Amino acid sequence: MELLKLDTNSDSKEDNPLENKSKNNNALESSDSLRNRKISARWNPVGACRPIIQEAPVFYPTIEEFEDTLSYIEKIRPFAEPYGICRIAPPACWVPPCPIKEKDVWDNAAFATRIQQIDLLQNRAPMRKKCRGRKRKRGKHSRAGTCKRKPANAACEEKFGFQSGSDFTLKDFQKYANFFKESYFGLKDANGDRIDSDSNHQTRWEPSEEEIEGEYWRIIEQPSDPVEVYYGADLETGSLGSGFPKASSITTSDSDQYVLSGWNLNNFPRLPGSLLSYEGSDISGVLVPWLYVGMCFSSFCWHVEDHHLYSLNYLHWGDSKVWYGVPGSHAPDLENAMRKHLPHLFEEQPNLLNELVTQFSPSILKSEGVPVYRAVQHSGEFVITFPRAYHAGFNCGFNCAEAVNVAPIDWLMHGQNAVELYSLQCRKTSLSHDKVLFRSALEAGRAITELALGNESPKNLKWRSVCGKDGDLPKAVKARIKMEEEKLDCLPTHLKVLKMNSDFDLYTERECFSCFYDLHLSAVGCECSPGRYSCLKHANLFCSCGMDKRFVLLRYTRNELNNLLEALEGESHGIEVWANKDCGMVSANANEVCIDKSDVEKDIYKTKNCEERDNLTGCVGTKDRSNLNTPSSPNSHITSKIVQSESRPVTSSAAYDSIDSHCDNISDKTFVADKEDKMDQNSYLDLNLDVTSGENENHVLDIADNHYNKGVSEDEEAFM
Repeated sequence: MELLKLDTNSDSKEDNPLENKSKNNNALESSDSLRNRKISARWNPVGACRPIIQEAPVFYPTIEEFEDTLSYIEKIRPFAEPYGICRIAPPACWVPPCPIKEKDVWDNAAFATRIQQIDLLQNRAPMRKKCRGRKRKRGKHSRAGTCKRKPANAACEEKFGFQSGSDFTLKDFQKYANFFKESYFGLKDANGDRIDSDSNHQTRWEPSEEEIEGEYWRIIEQPSDPVEVYYGADLETGSLGSGFPKASSITTSDSDQYVLSGWNLNNFPRLPGSLLSYEGSDISGVLVPWLYVGMCFSSFCWHVEDHHLYSLNYLHWGDSKVWYGVPGSHAPDLENAMRKHLPHLFEEQPNLLNELVTQFSPSILKSEGVPVYRAVQHSGEFVITFPRAYHAGFNCGFNCAEAVNVAPIDWLMHGQNAVELYSLQCRKTSLSHDKVLFRSALEAGRAITELALGNESPKNLKWRSVCGKDGDLPKAVKARIKMEEEKLDCLPTHLKVLKMNSDFDLYTERECFSCFYDLHLSAVGCECSPGRYSCLKHANLFCSCGMDKRFVLLRYTRNELNNLLEALEGESHGIEVWANKDCGMVSANANEVCIDKSDVEKDIYKTKNCEERDNLTGCVGTKDRSNLNTPSSPNSHITSKIVQSESRPVTSSAAYDSIDSHCDNISDKTFVADKEDKMDQNSYLDLNLDVTSGENENHVLDIADNHYNKGVSEDEEAFM
């Protein structure tokens, strides 16, 4: 799209083409706002501080290679991941239409901006008021687009880096962006004469990417004047729309290939092979792309992606975007270097890097032994960032990019490290790692079973490629099981263990009250606090009640998890269990009707005896499961309560493998009903079909060990 020519005569108040913008603009700035000021700062080429660093690799896929998105990324990963970032130039014939360049959107759709003080991104004094930084929203994506912002003088806007700017249309933002760049660099024609807006020059001089880069880092490292710019960052595509075509926006049949393409960022997160396809919610910025409308010097500061996910960024149009990347294996080195050189900022905000408001010189990082690589992204190109790879950069002028995340199988261990690190930092998660892990594992278990029965479909064969003893998926499941067992072993004595309802976190986010750890797999609660839970590590901090009031909720028993792991590793026993439907694990996608509601939870955990249970009507039995319930020891008859949504507490007698004092064999295979079975407030699940009633049926499973009210100690360095 042709750039507009603007009057850049700095001596006239009419120079700024946006100064007389209609008063109908819902801008949050005063008459002395940034968009109404003259551009006083000027380019100082003598002080250029361009870093001299190695280029990240660039890949040029063939048309055939480009057809399978995740396979191509997997193909280049061994070569690209050591750099942290890489650039991908699509085949020349791949030119997707961009709906947001249509005139109606270009001229009328407004978006929010923030003001960035470029000269303060690295060298600034501490600010006493802290900010929680950018947060992804878990849950359904808001169709209303960007939320209303508070005025610039509100408390939430008094932290560095989060001052709201004006609302712009793309048309007006382009005008201001071009005006700023021409004013700042004093654009001249090929003869060295200043360009006037009414001159019709066929050839004009513009600063090169290297010259802009040198000036950018001069502003960061050796600022002499305030330099402020706008950035339309983290824009939900519900406002402007996506830059990629969707089925609803197709105008010609030529668009069909781009609507369905795996490189279309609306499709990318949930492609087959991406574990994010097992996340049901549309998480803004993770599963729903964000747009970025930039101008010269607008910046994205050093950060890693949420949950250490991969990211894919596409530059729809405009001037180039300069990137810097540090490989994930050197993430702690970057963090240590920044703490060393910016101690005053980290003293005030220990989690400063989570705020995305601090830039830091690649030259200094290089001097500290941190490997840093550079990539210059041009219009129509992709940039990939790899798990836990720190990245930063800036825009060379007016442009528009779009980005989203993805999670191939090889991401799993990175993601596990991320949630453990978040727990230590008391940082909220964006998605449920355990939900993604075990939903994919259940699907893989079914695929391995079907393969054993002769169903060699392409989908099943693809799962087999990531399973087996050395497969990434079994390794991740095994590590997670071990981690859970270690935490269970450190729980207080005599803590009741209950089966978690499959809908426990379906409609409500369940997270630890202390560290925000996701509670999809397990949780600790107390009768005193319905609807409030802790992770296993912080059970001792939950409340002051006795252990007889507290309980542990487990989604899967140990036998269930071990059977799943054996199937994933290709063990015949595990596959046989799955083939005979003996596993007893509830499908992650089962359409259960039971929900854990906080207003009735206080009554759920009161124990009913066998007579009360037998008097209940509407018992739902589990068919053909009697072979699972043979007790392995005389002490295996216990009673467990089912957490459900209705107001009446229910119990079910269940069989366990032998349990020693350290809960090494918490392995009830029959805690879970088949997904077809439904429960209402007058029904219960009788899962112990062939166990003789009478002996010990009113006992509650206890975890007994020698640890009294002691949590699991974690070393943050383990996740660095």
